Amino acid sequence: MSLSRRQFFTLAGTSAAGVVLMSPLEALYTRVANGQSVSGGGYGPLIPDPNGLLDLPRGFQYRAFSRTGDMMNDRNPVPGGHDGMAAFPGPNNTTILVRNHELSPNSTTQVAGLKYDNLCKGGTTTLIVGPDRQLKSHYASLAGTYRNCAGGPTPWGSWISCEENTSTPATNDPVNTTGNVEKRHGYNFEVPANAKRNVVPVPLRAMGRFNHEAVAVDPKTGIVYETEDRGDSLFYRFIPNQPGNLVAGGVLEALKIKGMPQAITKTNFPVRKPMAVEWVRIDNPDPDTDTFNRLATPESTRAQGFSKGAAQFTRGEGIWYGKGEFYFCCTDGGEKELGQVWRYVPGTNAQEGGTLELFVEPNNENVLEGPDNIVVAPFGDLILCEDGDDEQFVVGVTQKGELYQFARNAINDREFAGACFSPDGQTMFVNIQTPGITFAIWGPWARG
Repeated sequence: MSLSRRQFFTLAGTSAAGVVLMSPLEALYTRVANGQSVSGGGYGPLIPDPNGLLDLPRGFQYRAFSRTGDMMNDRNPVPGGHDGMAAFPGPNNTTILVRNHELSPNSTTQVAGLKYDNLCKGGTTTLIVGPDRQLKSHYASLAGTYRNCAGGPTPWGSWISCEENTSTPATNDPVNTTGNVEKRHGYNFEVPANAKRNVVPVPLRAMGRFNHEAVAVDPKTGIVYETEDRGDSLFYRFIPNQPGNLVAGGVLEALKIKGMPQAITKTNFPVRKPMAVEWVRIDNPDPDTDTFNRLATPESTRAQGFSKGAAQFTRGEGIWYGKGEFYFCCTDGGEKELGQVWRYVPGTNAQEGGTLELFVEPNNENVLEGPDNIVVAPFGDLILCEDGDDEQFVVGVTQKGELYQFARNAINDREFAGACFSPDGQTMFVNIQTPGITFAIWGPWARG
Protein backbone atom coordinates (compact mmCIF):
# COMPACT_ATOMS: atom_id res chain seq x y z
CA MET A 1 0.00 0.00 0.00
CA SER A 2 1.44 3.34 -1.03
CA LEU A 3 0.62 6.18 1.38
CA SER A 4 0.74 9.86 0.64
CA ARG A 5 2.29 12.08 3.29
CA ARG A 6 -1.19 13.31 4.21
CA GLN A 7 -2.39 9.73 4.78
CA PHE A 8 0.75 8.93 6.76
CA PHE A 9 0.23 11.73 9.25
CA THR A 10 -3.47 10.94 9.57
CA LEU A 11 -2.64 7.34 10.50
CA ALA A 12 0.00 8.57 12.93
CA GLY A 13 -2.79 10.05 15.04
CA THR A 14 -4.87 6.85 15.11
CA SER A 15 -4.53 3.93 17.56
CA ALA A 16 -4.42 0.30 16.50
CA ALA A 17 -8.14 0.08 17.26
CA GLY A 18 -8.80 2.96 14.88
CA VAL A 19 -9.64 5.49 17.58
CA VAL A 20 -8.33 9.00 16.93
CA LEU A 21 -6.34 9.94 20.02
CA MET A 22 -5.77 13.52 18.90
CA SER A 23 -6.20 15.70 15.88
CA PRO A 24 -4.19 14.10 13.04
CA LEU A 25 -1.84 17.05 12.76
CA GLU A 26 -1.28 17.01 16.53
CA ALA A 27 0.12 13.50 16.19
CA LEU A 28 3.70 13.12 17.36
CA TYR A 29 5.67 13.12 14.15
CA THR A 30 8.39 10.64 13.36
CA ARG A 31 11.80 11.84 12.37
CA VAL A 32 14.91 10.18 11.02
CA ALA A 33 18.43 10.46 12.38
CA ASN A 34 21.06 9.05 10.03
CA GLY A 35 18.60 6.50 8.71
CA GLN A 36 17.24 5.44 12.12
CA SER A 37 13.66 6.18 13.21
CA VAL A 38 13.47 8.40 16.30
CA SER A 39 10.32 9.28 18.22
CA GLY A 40 9.35 12.81 19.14
CA GLY A 41 11.01 15.85 17.78
CA GLY A 42 11.66 19.54 17.80
CA TYR A 43 8.91 21.70 19.25
CA GLY A 44 6.21 19.06 19.41
CA PRO A 45 3.05 18.42 17.39
CA LEU A 46 1.81 20.85 14.77
CA ILE A 47 -1.51 22.47 15.57
CA PRO A 48 -4.03 22.92 12.71
CA ASP A 49 -4.35 26.59 11.80
CA PRO A 50 -8.00 27.75 11.96
CA ASN A 51 -7.15 30.19 9.15
CA GLY A 52 -5.88 27.39 6.94
CA LEU A 53 -2.52 29.03 6.22
CA LEU A 54 0.28 27.70 8.40
CA ASP A 55 0.31 24.90 10.98
CA LEU A 56 2.84 25.48 13.79
CA PRO A 57 3.76 23.92 17.15
CA ARG A 58 1.84 25.02 20.23
CA GLY A 59 2.95 28.42 21.52
CA PHE A 60 4.07 29.76 18.12
CA GLN A 61 2.19 32.36 16.12
CA TYR A 62 2.59 34.09 12.79
CA ARG A 63 1.72 37.19 10.83
CA ALA A 64 1.21 37.03 7.04
CA PHE A 65 1.93 40.00 4.77
CA SER A 66 3.15 41.19 1.35
CA ARG A 67 0.98 38.79 -0.60
CA THR A 68 1.00 38.59 -4.37
CA GLY A 69 -1.27 41.35 -5.70
CA ASP A 70 -1.03 43.62 -2.64
CA MET A 71 -0.18 47.19 -3.57
CA MET A 72 3.37 48.19 -2.61
CA ASN A 73 4.60 51.62 -1.62
CA ASP A 74 6.04 52.20 -5.11
CA ARG A 75 2.47 51.80 -6.45
CA ASN A 76 3.20 48.46 -8.10
CA PRO A 77 1.54 45.17 -7.10
CA VAL A 78 3.55 42.57 -5.20
CA PRO A 79 4.90 40.10 -7.78
CA GLY A 80 4.47 36.34 -7.42
CA GLY A 81 7.00 33.57 -7.07
CA HIS A 82 8.25 34.46 -3.56
CA ASP A 83 11.54 32.59 -3.13
CA GLY A 84 14.97 33.09 -1.49
CA MET A 85 15.26 35.83 1.14
CA ALA A 86 17.51 37.24 3.84
CA ALA A 87 17.07 39.56 6.83
CA PHE A 88 19.22 42.59 7.67
CA PRO A 89 19.20 45.07 10.57
CA GLY A 90 17.44 48.32 9.73
CA PRO A 91 17.08 51.70 11.49
CA ASN A 92 14.95 51.99 14.63
CA ASN A 93 15.02 48.24 15.31
CA THR A 94 13.39 47.40 12.00
CA THR A 95 14.24 44.33 9.94
CA ILE A 96 14.96 44.67 6.23
CA LEU A 97 14.01 41.68 4.08
CA VAL A 98 15.29 41.35 0.52
CA ARG A 99 13.16 38.78 -1.29
CA ASN A 100 13.60 37.02 -4.63
CA HIS A 101 10.84 36.46 -7.16
CA GLU A 102 11.33 33.38 -9.31
CA LEU A 103 9.61 34.62 -12.45
CA SER A 104 10.13 33.80 -16.13
CA PRO A 105 9.36 35.93 -19.21
CA ASN A 106 6.00 34.17 -19.54
CA SER A 107 4.96 34.74 -15.90
CA THR A 108 1.70 36.59 -15.25
CA THR A 109 3.27 38.97 -12.70
CA GLN A 110 6.53 40.89 -12.76
CA VAL A 111 8.91 43.03 -10.75
CA ALA A 112 8.54 46.55 -12.11
CA GLY A 113 11.11 49.29 -12.55
CA LEU A 114 14.54 49.72 -14.12
CA LYS A 115 15.23 46.42 -15.88
CA TYR A 116 18.34 44.47 -16.86
CA ASP A 117 16.37 42.76 -19.65
CA ASN A 118 13.09 44.30 -20.82
CA LEU A 119 11.65 40.86 -21.63
CA CYS A 120 12.29 39.37 -18.18
CA LYS A 121 10.05 39.65 -15.12
CA GLY A 122 12.08 38.37 -12.18
CA GLY A 123 13.98 40.31 -9.57
CA THR A 124 13.74 41.28 -5.91
CA THR A 125 11.52 43.30 -3.61
CA THR A 126 12.56 44.86 -0.31
CA LEU A 127 10.38 44.81 2.81
CA ILE A 128 10.73 46.91 5.96
CA VAL A 129 9.28 45.15 9.02
CA GLY A 130 8.85 46.93 12.34
CA PRO A 131 9.89 45.55 15.76
CA ASP A 132 6.21 44.68 16.25
CA ARG A 133 6.47 42.41 13.16
CA GLN A 134 4.15 44.67 11.20
CA LEU A 135 4.98 45.46 7.58
CA LYS A 136 5.93 49.15 7.29
CA SER A 137 6.75 49.33 3.57
CA HIS A 138 7.70 47.20 0.55
CA TYR A 139 8.95 48.07 -2.92
CA ALA A 140 10.85 46.73 -5.94
CA SER A 141 14.65 46.69 -5.73
CA LEU A 142 15.89 44.64 -8.75
CA ALA A 143 14.06 44.02 -12.02
CA GLY A 144 14.43 42.41 -15.44
CA THR A 145 16.20 39.22 -14.39
CA TYR A 146 15.32 35.59 -15.10
CA ARG A 147 14.07 33.17 -12.42
CA ASN A 148 15.68 34.60 -9.32
CA CYS A 149 15.53 31.46 -7.24
CA ALA A 150 17.72 31.90 -4.19
CA GLY A 151 20.88 33.81 -3.33
CA GLY A 152 22.54 34.82 -0.09
CA PRO A 153 23.37 37.71 2.25
CA THR A 154 26.83 39.27 2.42
CA PRO A 155 28.67 40.44 5.56
CA TRP A 156 28.75 43.95 4.08
CA GLY A 157 24.97 44.31 4.01
CA SER A 158 23.74 43.24 0.59
CA TRP A 159 21.81 40.40 -1.01
CA ILE A 160 23.21 38.41 -3.94
CA SER A 161 20.29 37.41 -6.16
CA CYS A 162 20.91 34.40 -8.41
CA GLU A 163 19.44 33.67 -11.85
CA GLU A 164 18.40 30.06 -12.36
CA ASN A 165 18.39 30.23 -16.14
CA THR A 166 21.05 30.58 -18.83
CA SER A 167 19.00 31.82 -21.80
CA THR A 168 20.64 34.08 -24.38
CA PRO A 169 19.31 35.87 -27.49
CA ALA A 170 20.97 33.07 -29.48
CA THR A 171 18.61 30.52 -27.89
CA ASN A 172 15.44 32.51 -28.66
CA ASP A 173 12.60 30.66 -30.37
CA PRO A 174 11.15 32.54 -33.39
CA VAL A 175 7.86 30.61 -33.08
CA ASN A 176 7.25 30.26 -29.34
CA THR A 177 8.54 33.64 -28.15
CA THR A 178 7.21 33.49 -24.56
CA GLY A 179 10.66 32.67 -23.17
CA ASN A 180 12.77 34.90 -25.38
CA VAL A 181 15.30 37.35 -23.94
CA GLU A 182 17.26 40.40 -25.02
CA LYS A 183 20.42 39.72 -22.99
CA ARG A 184 22.54 36.84 -21.69
CA HIS A 185 21.41 35.31 -18.42
CA GLY A 186 22.80 32.97 -15.78
CA TYR A 187 24.41 35.60 -13.53
CA ASN A 188 24.38 36.91 -9.98
CA PHE A 189 23.25 40.46 -9.15
CA GLU A 190 23.93 42.44 -5.96
CA VAL A 191 21.22 44.39 -4.14
CA PRO A 192 22.22 46.57 -1.15
CA ALA A 193 19.82 45.97 1.72
CA ASN A 194 19.43 49.71 2.24
CA ALA A 195 18.46 50.43 -1.38
CA LYS A 196 15.31 52.58 -1.42
CA ARG A 197 14.40 51.88 -5.04
CA ASN A 198 15.43 49.76 -8.02
CA VAL A 199 19.19 49.32 -8.25
CA VAL A 200 21.05 49.50 -11.55
CA PRO A 201 21.31 45.79 -12.49
CA VAL A 202 24.96 44.77 -12.95
CA PRO A 203 25.69 41.11 -13.82
CA LEU A 204 28.60 39.70 -11.81
CA ARG A 205 30.11 37.83 -14.75
CA ALA A 206 33.29 36.66 -13.03
CA MET A 207 31.18 34.67 -10.53
CA GLY A 208 30.16 32.38 -13.38
CA ARG A 209 27.39 31.99 -15.91
CA PHE A 210 25.44 28.87 -14.99
CA ASN A 211 22.14 27.72 -13.48
CA HIS A 212 22.70 29.53 -10.18
CA GLU A 213 20.80 28.62 -7.05
CA ALA A 214 22.33 30.19 -3.93
CA VAL A 215 25.49 31.71 -2.45
CA ALA A 216 27.07 32.08 0.98
CA VAL A 217 30.03 34.21 2.00
CA ASP A 218 32.84 33.28 4.38
CA PRO A 219 33.16 36.43 6.53
CA LYS A 220 36.76 35.56 7.43
CA THR A 221 38.09 35.45 3.87
CA GLY A 222 35.41 37.07 1.69
CA ILE A 223 35.27 33.90 -0.45
CA VAL A 224 31.80 33.26 -1.91
CA TYR A 225 30.50 29.68 -2.23
CA GLU A 226 27.92 28.94 -4.93
CA THR A 227 25.51 26.11 -5.73
CA GLU A 228 24.16 25.10 -9.14
CA ASP A 229 20.70 23.62 -9.69
CA ARG A 230 21.29 20.92 -12.28
CA GLY A 231 21.45 17.14 -12.13
CA ASP A 232 25.14 17.28 -13.07
CA SER A 233 26.09 20.41 -11.15
CA LEU A 234 29.29 21.45 -9.41
CA PHE A 235 29.97 23.19 -6.11
CA TYR A 236 31.86 26.44 -6.74
CA ARG A 237 33.76 29.10 -4.88
CA PHE A 238 34.56 32.62 -6.05
CA ILE A 239 37.74 34.25 -4.72
CA PRO A 240 37.26 38.01 -5.23
CA ASN A 241 40.15 40.24 -6.23
CA GLN A 242 38.89 42.66 -3.60
CA PRO A 243 36.90 41.06 -0.74
CA GLY A 244 33.59 42.86 -0.43
CA ASN A 245 33.79 44.27 -3.97
CA LEU A 246 32.45 41.51 -6.21
CA VAL A 247 32.19 43.68 -9.31
CA ALA A 248 36.01 43.95 -9.30
CA GLY A 249 36.25 40.34 -10.49
CA GLY A 250 38.09 37.34 -9.18
CA VAL A 251 38.73 33.62 -9.71
CA LEU A 252 36.07 30.91 -10.04
CA GLU A 253 36.88 27.38 -8.85
CA ALA A 254 35.07 24.07 -8.37
CA LEU A 255 35.39 21.53 -5.54
CA LYS A 256 37.28 18.28 -6.10
CA ILE A 257 37.40 15.46 -3.54
CA LYS A 258 40.99 14.37 -2.98
CA GLY A 259 41.62 10.86 -4.22
CA MET A 260 38.18 10.75 -5.92
CA PRO A 261 38.45 12.61 -9.24
CA GLN A 262 35.08 13.19 -10.96
CA ALA A 263 33.22 11.78 -7.97
CA ILE A 264 29.45 11.39 -8.44
CA THR A 265 28.02 12.29 -5.03
CA LYS A 266 24.38 11.31 -5.54
CA THR A 267 24.65 7.85 -3.95
CA ASN A 268 26.99 5.57 -1.99
CA PHE A 269 28.49 8.22 0.28
CA PRO A 270 28.76 7.48 4.01
CA VAL A 271 27.15 9.91 6.43
CA ARG A 272 29.40 11.96 8.73
CA LYS A 273 32.72 10.98 7.14
CA PRO A 274 34.81 14.10 6.37
CA MET A 275 36.71 14.00 3.09
CA ALA A 276 39.60 16.28 2.22
CA VAL A 277 38.99 18.49 -0.82
CA GLU A 278 40.89 20.74 -3.18
CA TRP A 279 39.78 23.26 -5.77
CA VAL A 280 40.25 23.40 -9.56
CA ARG A 281 40.11 26.59 -11.61
CA ILE A 282 37.35 27.40 -14.09
CA ASP A 283 39.31 29.07 -16.88
CA ASN A 284 36.29 30.64 -18.61
CA PRO A 285 33.61 31.63 -16.07
CA ASP A 286 31.39 33.30 -18.70
CA PRO A 287 31.07 30.76 -21.56
CA ASP A 288 28.60 31.05 -24.41
CA THR A 289 27.17 27.60 -23.71
CA ASP A 290 25.73 25.89 -20.65
CA THR A 291 25.66 22.35 -22.08
CA PHE A 292 27.73 19.51 -20.67
CA ASN A 293 28.88 18.57 -24.16
CA ARG A 294 32.66 18.35 -24.00
CA LEU A 295 32.80 19.07 -27.73
CA ALA A 296 31.20 22.48 -27.25
CA THR A 297 33.46 25.50 -27.59
CA PRO A 298 33.81 27.08 -25.15
CA GLU A 299 32.79 24.51 -22.56
CA SER A 300 30.26 25.22 -19.82
CA THR A 301 31.61 25.94 -16.35
CA ARG A 302 30.65 22.48 -15.09
CA ALA A 303 32.19 20.72 -18.11
CA GLN A 304 35.41 22.65 -17.48
CA GLY A 305 35.47 21.73 -13.80
CA PHE A 306 34.48 18.09 -14.27
CA SER A 307 37.23 17.61 -16.86
CA LYS A 308 39.71 18.64 -14.13
CA GLY A 309 38.27 16.16 -11.62
CA ALA A 310 35.63 18.27 -9.87
CA ALA A 311 32.92 16.38 -7.97
CA GLN A 312 29.44 16.25 -9.44
CA PHE A 313 26.39 16.98 -7.28
CA THR A 314 22.73 16.52 -8.11
CA ARG A 315 20.72 19.74 -8.04
CA GLY A 316 22.60 21.91 -5.60
CA GLU A 317 20.13 24.17 -3.80
CA GLY A 318 20.26 26.43 -0.75
CA ILE A 319 23.48 27.16 1.13
CA TRP A 320 24.11 28.99 4.42
CA TYR A 321 27.08 29.90 6.57
CA GLY A 322 27.11 29.42 10.32
CA LYS A 323 29.92 29.33 12.89
CA GLY A 324 32.72 28.57 10.45
CA GLU A 325 30.82 25.95 8.42
CA PHE A 326 28.69 25.87 5.29
CA TYR A 327 25.64 23.67 4.83
CA PHE A 328 24.07 23.11 1.42
CA CYS A 329 21.25 20.98 0.04
CA CYS A 330 21.01 18.68 -2.96
CA THR A 331 17.30 18.43 -3.48
CA ASP A 332 17.11 14.98 -5.13
CA GLY A 333 20.35 13.43 -3.88
CA GLY A 334 20.57 10.13 -2.03
CA GLU A 335 19.68 6.50 -2.64
CA LYS A 336 15.94 7.31 -2.64
CA GLU A 337 16.34 10.75 -4.27
CA LEU A 338 14.78 12.42 -1.23
CA GLY A 339 17.60 14.91 -0.83
CA GLN A 340 20.90 15.42 0.95
CA VAL A 341 22.42 18.02 3.24
CA TRP A 342 26.20 18.47 2.96
CA ARG A 343 28.58 20.21 5.33
CA TYR A 344 31.70 21.98 4.06
CA VAL A 345 34.35 23.23 6.48
CA PRO A 346 36.76 25.62 4.75
CA GLY A 347 40.44 26.00 5.46
CA THR A 348 41.82 29.11 7.08
CA ASN A 349 42.83 30.52 3.69
CA ALA A 350 42.25 29.92 -0.02
CA GLN A 351 45.20 27.54 -0.26
CA GLU A 352 43.72 25.11 2.28
CA GLY A 353 41.03 22.99 0.64
CA GLY A 354 38.92 22.15 3.68
CA THR A 355 36.70 19.11 4.20
CA LEU A 356 33.33 17.93 2.89
CA GLU A 357 30.93 15.46 4.49
CA LEU A 358 27.43 14.16 3.91
CA PHE A 359 25.57 15.51 6.95
CA VAL A 360 22.04 14.13 6.43
CA GLU A 361 20.45 11.76 3.93
CA PRO A 362 16.83 10.81 4.74
CA ASN A 363 15.42 7.40 3.86
CA ASN A 364 11.76 8.21 4.52
CA GLU A 365 9.75 10.66 2.42
CA ASN A 366 7.31 11.19 5.28
CA VAL A 367 10.05 12.98 7.21
CA LEU A 368 11.95 14.97 4.58
CA GLU A 369 11.56 15.26 0.82
CA GLY A 370 13.23 17.73 -1.50
CA PRO A 371 15.18 20.09 0.81
CA ASP A 372 15.70 23.39 -1.00
CA ASN A 373 16.40 26.68 0.79
CA ILE A 374 18.30 26.40 4.08
CA VAL A 375 19.24 28.63 7.00
CA VAL A 376 21.31 28.03 10.14
CA ALA A 377 19.12 29.09 13.05
CA PRO A 378 20.53 31.21 15.92
CA PHE A 379 20.05 28.19 18.22
CA GLY A 380 22.17 25.95 15.99
CA ASP A 381 19.61 23.82 14.15
CA LEU A 382 19.36 23.81 10.38
CA ILE A 383 16.01 24.93 8.98
CA LEU A 384 15.12 23.40 5.61
CA CYS A 385 12.38 24.48 3.20
CA GLU A 386 10.84 21.54 1.37
CA ASP A 387 10.16 21.47 -2.37
CA GLY A 388 8.93 17.92 -2.80
CA ASP A 389 5.70 16.17 -3.74
CA ASP A 390 2.45 16.21 -1.80
CA GLU A 391 2.50 18.16 1.50
CA GLN A 392 5.27 20.67 2.21
CA PHE A 393 6.96 21.27 5.56
CA VAL A 394 9.62 23.44 7.10
CA VAL A 395 11.94 20.83 8.62
CA GLY A 396 14.46 21.30 11.41
CA VAL A 397 17.72 19.39 11.70
CA THR A 398 19.63 19.17 14.98
CA GLN A 399 23.41 19.02 15.11
CA LYS A 400 23.02 15.28 15.76
CA GLY A 401 21.29 14.95 12.40
CA GLU A 402 17.81 14.44 13.88
CA LEU A 403 14.93 15.77 11.78
CA TYR A 404 11.61 17.25 12.88
CA GLN A 405 8.72 19.07 11.23
CA PHE A 406 8.34 22.67 12.38
CA ALA A 407 5.69 24.10 10.02
CA ARG A 408 3.25 22.82 7.43
CA ASN A 409 1.81 24.58 4.39
CA ALA A 410 -1.92 24.33 5.10
CA ILE A 411 -2.95 26.09 1.88
CA ASN A 412 -1.69 23.81 -0.87
CA ASP A 413 1.27 21.64 -1.88
CA ARG A 414 3.55 24.46 -3.08
CA GLU A 415 7.05 24.91 -1.74
CA PHE A 416 8.37 26.85 1.21
CA ALA A 417 11.27 29.23 0.49
CA GLY A 418 13.41 31.98 1.94
CA ALA A 419 13.64 30.97 5.60
CA CYS A 420 15.75 33.45 7.57
CA PHE A 421 15.90 34.96 11.06
CA SER A 422 15.66 38.54 12.25
CA PRO A 423 18.90 40.10 13.55
CA ASP A 424 17.76 39.54 17.16
CA GLY A 425 17.00 35.88 16.43
CA GLN A 426 13.43 36.12 17.76
CA THR A 427 11.53 35.98 14.46
CA MET A 428 11.76 33.55 11.59
CA PHE A 429 10.60 34.78 8.20
CA VAL A 430 9.60 32.35 5.46
CA ASN A 431 7.68 32.38 2.18
CA ILE A 432 5.14 30.15 0.55
CA GLN A 433 5.98 30.56 -3.10
CA THR A 434 2.48 30.32 -4.58
CA PRO A 435 0.28 32.10 -3.76
CA GLY A 436 3.14 34.35 -2.73
CA ILE A 437 2.94 35.06 1.01
CA THR A 438 5.62 36.11 3.50
CA PHE A 439 5.25 35.02 7.13
CA ALA A 440 6.81 36.27 10.34
CA ILE A 441 6.86 33.47 12.96
CA TRP A 442 7.70 33.85 16.63
CA GLY A 443 7.32 31.88 19.84
CA PRO A 444 9.20 29.82 22.45
CA TRP A 445 12.38 29.10 20.45
CA ALA A 446 14.30 28.26 23.62
CA ARG A 447 11.89 25.40 24.34
CA GLY A 448 13.45 23.37 21.54
